[in-house]
Amino acid sequence: MSIFEGKTPSERNKMIAAAVLGVVSLAALYFAFGGSFFGSSSTSVTVKTSPTPRTNAPVTRGDTVLPTADEQNFLYQTTPVVYIPGRANAPDPGRNIFAFYEPPPPCRGAECPSPTPTATIPPPTPTPIPTPPIYITASPQSVFAGSKGFRLEVSGNEFPADARIYFNQNEMPTTYVNPQRIYTEVPANYITAAGPRQIIVQTPDGTKYSNQVMLNIQPPPKPSLQYIGMIGRIRYNNDTAYFIEAGSDRPVGRRLNDVVGGRFRLVDISSEEVVFEDVNLGFRHKVALTKSVASSGPGGQLQNQSGFGPGSPQVRPGFPNAPVYAQPPIPQPQPQRPLPANRPQNQNTDVDDNDDGKP
Repeated sequence: MSIFEGKTPSERNKMIAAAVLGVVSLAALYFAFGGSFFGSSSTSVTVKTSPTPRTNAPVTRGDTVLPTADEQNFLYQTTPVVYIPGRANAPDPGRNIFAFYEPPPPCRGAECPSPTPTATIPPPTPTPIPTPPIYITASPQSVFAGSKGFRLEVSGNEFPADARIYFNQNEMPTTYVNPQRIYTEVPANYITAAGPRQIIVQTPDGTKYSNQVMLNIQPPPKPSLQYIGMIGRIRYNNDTAYFIEAGSDRPVGRRLNDVVGGRFRLVDISSEEVVFEDVNLGFRHKVALTKSVASSGPGGQLQNQSGFGPGSPQVRPGFPNAPVYAQPPIPQPQPQRPLPANRPQNQNTDVDDNDDGKP
Protein backbone atom coordinates (compact mmCIF):
# COMPACT_ATOMS: atom_id res chain seq x y z
CA MET A 1 0.00 0.00 0.00
CA SER A 2 1.50 3.36 -0.95
CA ILE A 3 1.69 6.18 1.67
CA PHE A 4 0.48 8.58 -1.00
CA GLU A 5 -2.60 6.58 -1.92
CA GLY A 6 -5.73 8.62 -1.64
CA LYS A 7 -3.81 11.86 -1.03
CA THR A 8 -4.23 14.99 -2.97
CA PRO A 9 -1.22 16.56 -4.69
CA SER A 10 -0.97 19.31 -2.04
CA GLU A 11 -0.99 16.78 0.81
CA ARG A 12 1.68 14.69 -0.93
CA ASN A 13 3.88 17.80 -1.27
CA LYS A 14 3.49 18.58 2.43
CA MET A 15 4.50 15.06 3.48
CA ILE A 16 7.55 15.17 1.22
CA ALA A 17 8.60 18.59 2.66
CA ALA A 18 8.25 17.31 6.24
CA ALA A 19 10.42 14.29 5.53
CA VAL A 20 13.11 16.44 3.92
CA LEU A 21 13.07 18.87 6.86
CA GLY A 22 13.55 16.01 9.35
CA VAL A 23 16.55 14.69 7.48
CA VAL A 24 18.12 18.17 7.37
CA SER A 25 17.57 18.58 11.15
CA LEU A 26 19.27 15.28 11.95
CA ALA A 27 22.24 16.23 9.78
CA ALA A 28 22.60 19.62 11.57
CA LEU A 29 22.54 17.95 15.00
CA TYR A 30 25.21 15.49 13.90
CA PHE A 31 27.53 18.25 12.71
CA ALA A 32 26.94 20.33 15.87
CA PHE A 33 27.38 17.73 18.61
CA GLY A 34 29.23 14.96 16.86
CA GLY A 35 28.61 11.35 17.62
CA SER A 36 27.93 11.93 21.34
CA PHE A 37 24.41 13.12 20.53
CA PHE A 38 23.44 9.76 19.03
CA GLY A 39 25.40 7.59 21.41
CA SER A 40 27.89 7.77 24.39
CA SER A 41 31.03 5.81 25.01
CA SER A 42 32.41 5.10 28.50
CA THR A 43 36.09 5.67 29.26
CA SER A 44 37.81 3.98 32.23
CA VAL A 45 40.47 5.95 34.08
CA THR A 46 43.06 4.23 36.28
CA VAL A 47 44.35 6.31 39.24
CA LYS A 48 47.70 5.41 40.69
CA THR A 49 48.85 7.00 43.97
CA SER A 50 52.39 8.19 44.34
CA PRO A 51 54.20 8.70 47.68
CA THR A 52 55.78 11.97 46.47
CA PRO A 53 53.58 14.85 45.32
CA ARG A 54 54.06 15.90 41.79
CA THR A 55 52.68 18.58 39.60
CA ASN A 56 49.50 17.53 37.88
CA ALA A 57 49.64 17.59 34.15
CA PRO A 58 47.20 19.96 32.47
CA VAL A 59 43.99 18.37 31.27
CA THR A 60 43.02 18.97 27.67
CA ARG A 61 39.38 18.97 26.66
CA GLY A 62 38.97 19.75 23.04
CA ASP A 63 40.90 22.95 22.37
CA THR A 64 40.71 24.18 26.00
CA VAL A 65 43.56 23.57 28.51
CA LEU A 66 42.29 23.49 32.10
CA PRO A 67 44.59 24.66 34.97
CA THR A 68 46.17 22.04 37.16
CA ALA A 69 45.28 21.54 40.83
CA ASP A 70 48.48 23.27 41.99
CA GLU A 71 47.71 26.26 39.81
CA GLN A 72 44.19 26.44 41.20
CA ASN A 73 45.49 26.29 44.81
CA PHE A 74 48.03 28.99 44.06
CA LEU A 75 45.37 31.31 42.66
CA TYR A 76 43.07 30.59 45.61
CA GLN A 77 45.80 31.43 48.17
CA THR A 78 47.24 34.52 46.50
CA THR A 79 44.15 36.25 45.12
CA PRO A 80 42.97 38.93 47.65
CA VAL A 81 39.34 39.11 48.62
CA VAL A 82 37.89 42.52 47.77
CA TYR A 83 34.63 43.29 49.55
CA ILE A 84 32.99 46.59 48.70
CA PRO A 85 29.53 46.86 50.35
CA GLY A 86 28.50 49.70 48.06
CA ARG A 87 28.48 47.56 44.96
CA ALA A 88 25.31 45.87 43.80
CA ASN A 89 27.02 42.46 43.40
CA ALA A 90 28.56 42.52 46.88
CA PRO A 91 27.31 39.71 49.12
CA ASP A 92 25.57 40.45 52.39
CA PRO A 93 27.76 40.11 55.48
CA GLY A 94 27.27 36.82 57.23
CA ARG A 95 25.06 37.00 60.31
CA ASN A 96 23.44 34.34 62.45
CA ILE A 97 19.94 35.60 63.22
CA PHE A 98 19.38 32.80 65.73
CA ALA A 99 22.37 33.69 67.95
CA PHE A 100 21.61 35.74 71.07
CA TYR A 101 23.27 36.44 74.40
CA GLU A 102 22.22 34.36 77.39
CA PRO A 103 23.30 35.89 80.72
CA PRO A 104 24.76 33.48 83.26
CA PRO A 105 22.61 32.51 86.24
CA PRO A 106 22.98 34.84 89.24
CA CYS A 107 25.51 33.80 91.85
CA ARG A 108 24.92 33.66 95.57
CA GLY A 109 27.21 34.25 98.48
CA ALA A 110 30.65 32.73 98.16
CA GLU A 111 29.94 31.58 94.64
CA CYS A 112 30.24 35.15 93.37
CA PRO A 113 33.76 35.88 92.06
CA SER A 114 35.63 38.79 93.56
CA PRO A 115 36.04 41.74 91.19
CA THR A 116 39.39 42.03 89.55
CA PRO A 117 41.11 45.23 90.71
CA THR A 118 41.67 47.71 87.94
CA ALA A 119 45.29 48.42 87.24
CA THR A 120 46.21 52.00 88.14
CA ILE A 121 48.08 53.73 85.35
CA PRO A 122 50.58 56.20 86.79
CA PRO A 123 50.29 59.70 85.35
CA PRO A 124 53.04 60.74 82.99
CA THR A 125 55.87 62.70 84.47
CA PRO A 126 55.30 66.39 83.67
CA THR A 127 57.94 68.01 81.56
CA PRO A 128 59.58 70.83 83.51
CA ILE A 129 59.23 74.28 82.01
CA PRO A 130 62.64 75.51 80.91
CA THR A 131 63.99 78.56 82.68
CA PRO A 132 64.02 81.58 80.34
CA PRO A 133 67.49 82.98 79.73
CA ILE A 134 66.29 86.58 80.33
CA TYR A 135 64.55 87.77 83.51
CA ILE A 136 62.70 91.11 83.26
CA THR A 137 60.69 93.61 85.29
CA ALA A 138 58.48 96.37 83.85
CA SER A 139 57.59 99.90 84.92
CA PRO A 140 54.90 101.10 85.41
CA GLN A 141 53.06 98.08 86.78
CA SER A 142 49.55 99.54 86.38
CA VAL A 143 47.79 102.32 84.47
CA PHE A 144 44.21 103.54 84.15
CA ALA A 145 42.06 102.51 81.20
CA GLY A 146 41.40 105.33 78.76
CA SER A 147 44.49 107.31 79.71
CA LYS A 148 47.02 108.69 77.25
CA GLY A 149 49.96 106.78 75.80
CA PHE A 150 52.90 106.16 78.10
CA ARG A 151 56.48 104.94 78.08
CA LEU A 152 57.02 101.32 79.15
CA GLU A 153 60.51 100.69 80.53
CA VAL A 154 61.76 97.09 80.85
CA SER A 155 64.78 96.13 82.96
CA GLY A 156 66.62 92.81 82.71
CA ASN A 157 69.85 90.98 83.29
CA GLU A 158 71.23 90.79 79.75
CA PHE A 159 69.39 92.15 76.70
CA PRO A 160 70.82 91.42 73.23
CA ALA A 161 70.95 94.31 70.80
CA ASP A 162 68.10 92.89 68.70
CA ALA A 163 65.70 92.31 71.63
CA ARG A 164 62.08 93.33 71.03
CA ILE A 165 59.29 94.13 73.50
CA TYR A 166 55.97 92.34 72.88
CA PHE A 167 52.96 94.05 74.45
CA ASN A 168 50.00 91.66 74.57
CA GLN A 169 51.63 89.59 71.74
CA ASN A 170 52.16 92.71 69.58
CA GLU A 171 55.71 93.58 68.61
CA MET A 172 56.49 97.14 69.69
CA PRO A 173 59.15 99.53 68.34
CA THR A 174 61.89 98.98 70.91
CA THR A 175 64.71 101.34 71.84
CA TYR A 176 67.89 99.64 73.11
CA VAL A 177 69.62 101.64 75.85
CA ASN A 178 72.05 99.13 77.36
CA PRO A 179 72.13 95.39 78.18
CA GLN A 180 70.03 96.09 81.30
CA ARG A 181 67.41 98.54 79.96
CA ILE A 182 65.10 98.90 76.94
CA TYR A 183 61.86 100.82 76.49
CA THR A 184 58.96 101.42 74.11
CA GLU A 185 56.05 103.84 73.68
CA VAL A 186 52.60 102.25 74.24
CA PRO A 187 49.82 104.12 72.35
CA ALA A 188 46.51 105.00 73.99
CA ASN A 189 44.45 102.59 71.85
CA TYR A 190 46.21 99.63 73.53
CA ILE A 191 44.78 100.51 76.97
CA THR A 192 41.20 101.56 76.23
CA ALA A 193 39.70 98.62 78.17
CA ALA A 194 40.48 97.40 81.68
CA GLY A 195 42.25 94.08 82.25
CA PRO A 196 45.74 92.53 82.40
CA ARG A 197 48.23 92.86 79.53
CA GLN A 198 51.17 90.51 78.87
CA ILE A 199 54.71 91.83 78.45
CA ILE A 200 57.62 89.69 77.21
CA VAL A 201 61.00 90.32 75.56
CA GLN A 202 62.21 88.11 72.70
CA THR A 203 64.72 88.13 69.87
CA PRO A 204 63.42 87.86 66.27
CA ASP A 205 64.82 84.32 65.86
CA GLY A 206 63.23 83.16 69.15
CA THR A 207 66.47 81.77 70.60
CA LYS A 208 66.45 84.19 73.55
CA TYR A 209 63.27 85.04 75.43
CA SER A 210 62.20 86.28 78.84
CA ASN A 211 59.64 85.53 81.50
CA GLN A 212 56.27 87.23 81.21
CA VAL A 213 55.11 90.08 83.42
CA MET A 214 51.59 91.50 83.59
CA LEU A 215 50.56 95.14 83.32
CA ASN A 216 47.31 95.83 85.17
CA ILE A 217 44.91 98.17 83.35
CA GLN A 218 42.60 99.56 86.05
CA PRO A 219 39.23 101.24 85.46
CA PRO A 220 39.39 104.97 86.32
CA PRO A 221 37.57 106.16 89.48
CA LYS A 222 34.11 107.62 88.97
CA PRO A 223 32.04 110.03 91.08
CA SER A 224 29.68 108.15 93.42
CA LEU A 225 26.61 110.41 93.52
CA GLN A 226 23.15 110.81 91.95
CA TYR A 227 22.09 113.78 89.86
CA ILE A 228 18.51 114.64 90.93
CA GLY A 229 17.79 118.07 89.41
CA MET A 230 18.93 121.60 88.69
CA ILE A 231 17.93 125.25 88.93
CA GLY A 232 18.75 127.11 85.73
CA ARG A 233 19.01 130.83 85.12
CA ILE A 234 18.10 132.60 81.91
CA ARG A 235 21.62 133.89 81.39
CA TYR A 236 23.26 130.61 82.58
CA ASN A 237 25.35 132.61 85.03
CA ASN A 238 24.22 130.92 88.21
CA ASP A 239 23.06 127.37 87.30
CA THR A 240 23.00 125.02 90.26
CA ALA A 241 22.92 121.21 90.12
CA TYR A 242 21.67 119.12 93.04
CA PHE A 243 23.11 115.75 93.99
CA ILE A 244 22.74 113.05 96.61
CA GLU A 245 26.16 111.77 97.61
CA ALA A 246 26.88 108.23 98.74
CA GLY A 247 26.06 107.70 102.41
CA SER A 248 23.80 110.75 102.63
CA ASP A 249 20.05 111.24 102.19
CA ARG A 250 20.04 115.04 101.88
CA PRO A 251 20.63 116.77 98.55
CA VAL A 252 23.50 119.19 98.10
CA GLY A 253 23.85 121.91 95.47
CA ARG A 254 26.95 122.46 93.35
CA ARG A 255 27.73 125.15 90.78
CA LEU A 256 30.08 125.16 87.80
CA ASN A 257 33.75 124.62 88.67
CA ASP A 258 32.90 123.29 92.13
CA VAL A 259 34.97 120.23 93.15
CA VAL A 260 33.00 117.23 94.44
CA GLY A 261 34.64 114.50 96.47
CA GLY A 262 38.02 116.24 96.43
CA ARG A 263 38.85 115.35 92.79
CA PHE A 264 35.83 115.76 90.45
CA ARG A 265 35.22 119.24 89.03
CA LEU A 266 31.75 120.11 87.72
CA VAL A 267 32.33 121.45 84.20
CA ASP A 268 28.86 121.21 82.55
CA ILE A 269 25.24 121.24 83.73
CA SER A 270 22.16 120.42 81.64
CA SER A 271 18.65 119.15 82.23
CA GLU A 272 19.67 115.61 81.14
CA GLU A 273 23.15 115.11 82.57
CA VAL A 274 26.17 116.72 84.19
CA VAL A 275 29.84 116.32 83.33
CA PHE A 276 32.66 115.96 85.86
CA GLU A 277 36.39 116.18 85.16
CA ASP A 278 38.96 114.32 87.23
CA VAL A 279 41.42 117.00 88.39
CA ASN A 280 44.20 114.38 88.86
CA LEU A 281 43.84 112.18 85.76
CA GLY A 282 41.93 114.44 83.34
CA PHE A 283 39.14 111.90 82.67
CA ARG A 284 35.62 113.19 82.10
CA HIS A 285 32.58 111.35 83.46
CA LYS A 286 28.92 111.91 82.59
CA VAL A 287 26.22 111.42 85.21
CA ALA A 288 22.67 111.18 83.86
CA LEU A 289 19.65 112.62 85.63
CA THR A 290 17.95 110.17 87.98
CA LYS A 291 14.34 109.65 86.91
CA SER A 292 11.38 108.21 88.83
CA VAL A 293 7.71 107.38 88.11
CA ALA A 294 4.82 108.88 90.04
CA SER A 295 2.67 106.40 91.96
CA SER A 296 -1.11 106.14 91.53
CA GLY A 297 -3.73 105.73 94.23
CA PRO A 298 -7.01 103.79 94.34
CA GLY A 299 -8.96 103.82 91.08
CA GLY A 300 -5.91 104.88 89.08
CA GLN A 301 -6.05 108.52 90.29
CA LEU A 302 -2.73 110.21 90.91
CA GLN A 303 -2.07 111.24 94.48
CA ASN A 304 -0.29 114.46 95.16
CA GLN A 305 2.78 113.96 97.31
CA SER A 306 4.39 116.71 99.26
CA GLY A 307 8.11 117.06 99.69
CA PHE A 308 11.07 116.44 97.43
CA GLY A 309 14.11 114.24 97.47
CA PRO A 310 14.62 110.47 97.23
CA GLY A 311 11.41 108.45 97.43
CA SER A 312 9.11 111.47 97.03
CA PRO A 313 9.12 112.62 93.39
CA GLN A 314 7.09 115.58 92.24
CA VAL A 315 3.68 114.52 90.85
CA ARG A 316 2.11 116.33 87.94
CA PRO A 317 -1.68 115.81 87.84
CA GLY A 318 -3.17 114.89 84.48
CA PHE A 319 -0.18 112.79 83.27
CA PRO A 320 -0.70 109.23 84.57
CA ASN A 321 2.29 106.91 84.46
CA ALA A 322 4.50 109.69 83.08
CA PRO A 323 8.09 109.83 84.37
CA VAL A 324 8.92 113.01 86.23
CA TYR A 325 12.14 114.38 87.61
CA ALA A 326 12.80 114.38 91.31
CA GLN A 327 13.31 118.01 92.34
CA PRO A 328 15.47 119.30 95.20
CA PRO A 329 13.84 121.03 98.14
CA ILE A 330 13.14 124.69 97.54
CA PRO A 331 14.95 126.81 100.12
CA GLN A 332 12.54 128.83 102.22
CA PRO A 333 13.23 132.55 102.68
CA GLN A 334 14.61 133.45 106.08
CA PRO A 335 12.98 136.31 108.08
CA GLN A 336 15.02 139.48 107.90
CA ARG A 337 15.60 141.85 110.77
CA PRO A 338 14.04 145.31 110.30
CA LEU A 339 16.46 148.05 109.40
CA PRO A 340 16.83 151.11 111.61
CA ALA A 341 14.42 153.93 110.83
CA ASN A 342 17.21 156.45 110.20
CA ARG A 343 18.89 154.10 107.63
CA PRO A 344 17.40 154.26 104.13
CA GLN A 345 16.80 150.90 102.40
CA ASN A 346 18.64 150.01 99.20
CA GLN A 347 16.18 150.30 96.32
CA ASN A 348 18.60 148.90 93.70
CA THR A 349 17.80 145.40 92.51
CA ASP A 350 20.54 143.01 91.41
CA VAL A 351 20.07 141.30 88.08
CA ASP A 352 20.68 137.87 89.68
CA ASP A 353 17.80 138.34 92.13
CA ASN A 354 15.15 137.82 89.43
CA ASP A 355 15.10 134.91 87.01
CA ASP A 356 13.23 136.88 84.36
CA GLY A 357 15.77 139.77 84.33
CA LYS A 358 13.13 142.44 84.97
CA PRO A 359 13.76 145.13 87.62
